[in-house]
Amino acid sequence: MEAAMARKRRRRSRSRALLALVALAGLCQPAGAAIVGTCTIMVGGTGTMKANPAINIFGSKQSGGSSATATITTSSLLCTLLNLLDCYSVSAPAPIAFTSAPSGGNTNVTFATVFRLDGSGVDISGSSPQRVANGTHSIQVDLTATKSPGIFPAGNYQGTVTILCE
Repeated sequence: MEAAMARKRRRRSRSRALLALVALAGLCQPAGAAIVGTCTIMVGGTGTMKANPAINIFGSKQSGGSSATATITTSSLLCTLLNLLDCYSVSAPAPIAFTSAPSGGNTNVTFATVFRLDGSGVDISGSSPQRVANGTHSIQVDLTATKSPGIFPAGNYQGTVTILCE
């Protein structure tokens, strides 16, 4: 009888240990996400591309054009704990084509992007990742499309630049 009671107590003890282990494992998973961190990009205004007088360049920096804007918020517990200043990098690489264009609109076209962080007047090449600290940052993005040789056919064009936060 005593042996049976001892086995029962050991099973309860193992069950409690297993339950505690499962509970601990469940609590540890969200902590992993907090250590890795987050980067959120909220699109503000879409930009506007305008043609130059020769109609061989469309760009948001042309007269009448405007930059696209977004807000980037980065947060990483690990970066905060280790007092790291540059856990994320931001870039805005150029697209390879217009999202939509009339026939011939994507032929012989090269694209380039630049961006500015936190109100800086300094243009940064879209393909050059820039380190950012934890916090909120503003970004302005400009897209330029150049057709060579030739001119852009008449019609509606749309281009999309993807902002990366890695």
